[in-house]
Amino acid sequence: MQYFILIILTSFLVAGDIKSACEEHLLSLYLKDTDIRMHILNLDRQIKKEVENQVKQKFYRDKLYYWTISQRDTTIAYAFLDNVIGKSMPITFMVILNIDGNIINANVIKYREAYGSEVGNKGWLQQFINFNNNSNYSSGKDIDGISGATISVKSMSKGMQKITTLYSLIQNQLK
Repeated sequence: MQYFILIILTSFLVAGDIKSACEEHLLSLYLKDTDIRMHILNLDRQIKKEVENQVKQKFYRDKLYYWTISQRDTTIAYAFLDNVIGKSMPITFMVILNIDGNIINANVIKYREAYGSEVGNKGWLQQFINFNNNSNYSSGKDIDGISGATISVKSMSKGMQKITTLYSLIQNQLK
């Protein structure tokens, strides 16, 4: 019963098209026998502040939506949904981390700006594969820039770093 109520609450909290896009993306990556469950992570104030200070980017909200990805009762990955601000609008993206905290997939779920949507290209996002909280996320050095999308590139790079940094601090709290 509680699981059912959580599903209904989550449906109202996450816009239907965003939630659907996230789950479609996850289902496209994993086999049918994979268990994918959505959760809400309320960010601890101290941890939130620590991550924001380290990465130099604020969280969009005080909570994050995440999915536990399991096969045969063993968690194999976590997917996190977050937002960063592009030039003026939010960019909603998903980062999938293996249990060691390495990025194994990244996807832009919704891009709202008129320019710079190239940050959603699979080829550009591939450069984050195997990055973790110890990686260098400097755009122009370790992260390729995109002409006309400088702000989006920096925001997305910091967003990826924010999630991997957060994961290193909260991984034991996840369901």
